[in-house]
Amino acid sequence: MSVPGKFRRPERTRTSKRYCQEKLCCPTEHSEAVLYCEQCNSLQCVRCEDSLHNHNDVKYQFHDRRKIEQPPSEQLCQIARFSTSIACKHKNYADIRCEDCKLNYCFDCNELAHPLNSKRKSHIRVSFKDFRKKEHQDALANPIKPLSPVDLTDDSLTYVSLPQEVGESMNDLSFTSAHSDQSHHSIPDVCMDLTGQVDLNLLKESMMEPEDTSLHKDCHSFCLADEHETLKVTDDLDFKEKLGCEEGTAVKVVSIFGNTGDGKSFTLNHTFFGGIEVFKTSALQASCTVGVFAAYDPVNKTLIVDTEGLLGVASNENQRTRLLLKVMAISDVVIYRTRAERLHNDLFYFLSNASKAYIQHFKQELEAATKRCKMNLSLSNLGPAVVIFHETQYTDVLAQDTERVLRQRFRDLDCNLDAFCDLKYVGTRTMSSPTDFSQLRVVVKDQLDNNSIRAPRKPEVILQALKVLNDKFSGDIEKSVPDSFPDEYFTCSSCCQSCGTRCVNTMNHLDEIEHQAMSGSACKYQHQFDNKVYLCKHCHLAGKKHVVVPKTSSSSDGSWVGLVKYVWAGFVLECPSCGIIYRSHQHWYGNKEVESAVHVEVRHVWPGSSLVLQGTHNAARKLLDSLHLVADTVSSVSSKPTRAVSHWMADQIAPEYWVPNAQLTNCYSCKKVFMDHEQKHHCRACGQGFCDDCSAQKRPVPERGWGNTPVRVCMACYEPSKMTDSNTSTGSDSQVTARKVGEAVTGTIGAVASAIDYPLGILKDSVRPVYWIPDEQIKTCYVCSVEFGPKLAIHHCRACGQGVCVGCSPNKRAVPLRGWDYPVRVCTKCEAKKDRL
Repeated sequence: MSVPGKFRRPERTRTSKRYCQEKLCCPTEHSEAVLYCEQCNSLQCVRCEDSLHNHNDVKYQFHDRRKIEQPPSEQLCQIARFSTSIACKHKNYADIRCEDCKLNYCFDCNELAHPLNSKRKSHIRVSFKDFRKKEHQDALANPIKPLSPVDLTDDSLTYVSLPQEVGESMNDLSFTSAHSDQSHHSIPDVCMDLTGQVDLNLLKESMMEPEDTSLHKDCHSFCLADEHETLKVTDDLDFKEKLGCEEGTAVKVVSIFGNTGDGKSFTLNHTFFGGIEVFKTSALQASCTVGVFAAYDPVNKTLIVDTEGLLGVASNENQRTRLLLKVMAISDVVIYRTRAERLHNDLFYFLSNASKAYIQHFKQELEAATKRCKMNLSLSNLGPAVVIFHETQYTDVLAQDTERVLRQRFRDLDCNLDAFCDLKYVGTRTMSSPTDFSQLRVVVKDQLDNNSIRAPRKPEVILQALKVLNDKFSGDIEKSVPDSFPDEYFTCSSCCQSCGTRCVNTMNHLDEIEHQAMSGSACKYQHQFDNKVYLCKHCHLAGKKHVVVPKTSSSSDGSWVGLVKYVWAGFVLECPSCGIIYRSHQHWYGNKEVESAVHVEVRHVWPGSSLVLQGTHNAARKLLDSLHLVADTVSSVSSKPTRAVSHWMADQIAPEYWVPNAQLTNCYSCKKVFMDHEQKHHCRACGQGFCDDCSAQKRPVPERGWGNTPVRVCMACYEPSKMTDSNTSTGSDSQVTARKVGEAVTGTIGAVASAIDYPLGILKDSVRPVYWIPDEQIKTCYVCSVEFGPKLAIHHCRACGQGVCVGCSPNKRAVPLRGWDYPVRVCTKCEAKKDRL
């Protein structure tokens, strides 16, 4: 069927290229994508993929990426076959089939291959879709029949080709019709059913197994050690007899580990023994391997060791793990078999623990036994090579840079592999039985052939090494295994800063009760925490616990009387039940130690609590508070008369054009009402009264007699139109002279007051009780987290010693445990804990 006219329909041309969707560091605007990331859910070019997964956060390195498969060449434009100098720029899908050229073209390249001024314009061309449909129908209508024997005496086998649809694959196996004597492979009889058809699963399985299994027909396994770590071989002769190896044969050891039920025995049977059941397998729930079993592989000259699975039911799981670690120590190649969709953490933790055990225990013991027995039991400075055999069904296995990915996962979990000489990964995805062990067989064979680190040795040396480790590391071991839900999941994570004891209360318990250690757990005293308290000895003997703290005065003494007694007789210890039980300087000489009247108890120091439990001497602070109280009282009583007198004196020395202070009730500019404590300011130009914000500008006012020195003016008088030449003066300075002198005197007095106030700040810090937080360390309020500044003063809570603002410490309470027997300032947090003050 010829197609007249042009085939140029560019709007229907379909490119097979996939373009990058990330656009992070693409070299061109339309960069071709080569990988697809399942977690990112995007197509990525080479540069974007490298930037995302190799130079970013560690978690991105483990994303599952797969290579974008290119469509078959039969479905694409084949203009390159027509001419080597022409190529389909966009790698378009085929749209036209040329029957004369026997090639496929897209709409764009069809015009290049069949120009109008050439003879090729008359080529027969059909739609590619129709061509594929016709080709498919012809294949179904004419299936290839199996070949018949050449004659009646021909007993040879023949290859069989089965009819299959176009584009379909037959489990990745292809068969060619040919006679058996001309082919390299033949189909075994066991792969054909009664009808002569081929059983594909049996054929695939037979191709995976070694061709010759006669060498393994006499192989058998025997128990090397039971679940109680007891060796089941008596001596070297018994061991070699059970193995069945020849005298003087040097062997290597291959052992397998993994979780129970993952098919470890099945893996060994199909990897080393051609599928013969040398190691017992079972479909029952009970474990088919209990303890350690061994067998000899005559083909590879290898001692194969099958172990009991992890996570299985065992009388003592810790003892089983110790047995497995000893087997791993004498092995040359270790296979860790896991059948899971993803690699689990138990794999990494088990191998890491095995590495530590080999370095810290097994290696040293083997070296010591070598000197004693004069036999080389120390295999090498490095342990065995590890091969991780990972089988999945629904997920992809690791495909690229597997060793780097695995080692990175070990580092992420803080696991090390320092003891192992090599790490290999073998992944297989099994969509349907049987499992493919061919790649595992190749990797293990390479490790066995490598003698650069671990060389073969006689069986008696292997047995002797196992005996040495078993004799040294045996005996009773605890059966306890950490609970699945330990208390650490639900209890408070705080620990005592002095002894490290953990709090036993539930999480977030501080709103209800304080931190508490396990009953009977004693703390240790540390000087920096001063974590000892005094208990009244008389009450302690009576079964009561009354905490007493050193105080300036007793609860019955007044503040001034208590201070005088403190100077004369020292601090006092007062019990709520027994009264005063001790004074430090009660006598001129011969005063008893404080321990004679109290029982000392060391207590835990919890994070966030006060670091000082009994060092609360506050006599100096009480004295300073008393002085402040007197000064504040006098100041509050005399504040209004003092302000009235100061205003009257200011009016007496003010210029004539100033409005008197008594008439100023609000700001002349913003109409803000003046408060009693708020300062009133006069504009030197107009004489009106203003607040601080409305009179913040300065300029010379020579017309009022203020000379060329900038003085305070209001915003209206600061405008350029109101300013006059600084050399021009319209008034005399005699009327402002008194005011200038008054400002100078006021400034001098203010400077002296500031000089006096500075040492008072130093004095305030020197009288600070020990448990108070220093002012220089306080930046924000302990309760509301508001930042302190010039307009927000720092106050100390007398209970916790933290710095708080005035709004977060509105009330007062007595704090006897801190030596404050009368109401003092406390923060709102401590006020809520009134039962614990």
